[in-house]
Amino acid sequence: MPSFWHPDIFARRRPHLAVRSRVLGAVRRFFEEQGFTEVETPCLQVSPGMEPHLHAFATELVGPHPDERRRLHLHTSPEFAMKKLLVAGMPRIFQLARVFRNAERSATHHPEFTMLEWYRAGEGYRTLVQDCVDLVRAAAEAAGRRRFAFRGLECDPFAPWRVLTVQDAFAEYAGIDLLATYDGSHEPDPAPLVAEAARVGVRTGAGDRWEDVFFRIMFERIELYLGAGVPCVLTDYPVCMAALSRPKPEDPRLAERFELYACGLELANAFGELTDPVAQRARFEADMELKERLYGERFPVDEDFLAALEHGMPESSGIALGIDRLVMLCSGAEEIDDVLWAPVAG
Repeated sequence: MPSFWHPDIFARRRPHLAVRSRVLGAVRRFFEEQGFTEVETPCLQVSPGMEPHLHAFATELVGPHPDERRRLHLHTSPEFAMKKLLVAGMPRIFQLARVFRNAERSATHHPEFTMLEWYRAGEGYRTLVQDCVDLVRAAAEAAGRRRFAFRGLECDPFAPWRVLTVQDAFAEYAGIDLLATYDGSHEPDPAPLVAEAARVGVRTGAGDRWEDVFFRIMFERIELYLGAGVPCVLTDYPVCMAALSRPKPEDPRLAERFELYACGLELANAFGELTDPVAQRARFEADMELKERLYGERFPVDEDFLAALEHGMPESSGIALGIDRLVMLCSGAEEIDDVLWAPVAG
């Protein structure tokens, strides 16, 4: 197959790339008008991120002397570094970051991609819902698009958006009372959810954890319907699935977390940020123990990040949005490679 630079191949992709440039311009204008500061943080980090199911790229930092060597990783998100800037006193920040995730490549995944991440100090995570509405509409207007379409689904970003709890999504699309299967612990007993999955015809396997069954039901019965007609904000995740978000005061089984979907495509993930260093360390340790059990590896804890939390991180909300996927919707592209100037080889 000819490479991306072949003139015929590039000519087909060029309209999508023109939309990409307009969308990025709209993103920067939106945040400037909101009084945000654009920041840049290093891709090389001690800890690439602590999500158990993400795989990172490792490298080695060599100092001026040959024996000065240190293992580092390419970050999977700029989250830790940006939160340190919140501690430093920056109230509203955003970043268009190049991020890296290994073992991910598909029509909607790429090993190196662009993540838009922004934080609001002193403001709750519900404020981020309106940010998403305004930002996505600004991107669609910049692209000259009134509706999104992807894999047979359409949605209107200019119509009122739907807000749906995870509990209601499981009830509506899978016929399952999710919270009846969940005790609020970090490692809930999978048996009740396994039984519910079997009842509605969703396959499970020996040794499946509660989270495994949750994801299988989401993938097979729920996710493909989210954001059909209008974008959907899926909120109130079980707290065991939100390692960097704080519990909801009114129901500690649930987390201050939402995800944004359009045309069945996940676009963004938002948190009311956890600021307790003791609770955060405990979650990191539990997640790395799980990662080691599942994949035989673990990442180091960013002790400087925990030190920043101990110093005092303000109550904040933060969100990460996949720019490449947003550009796909704004340009009508079916493959993520079509909205990248130069896809990773291989």
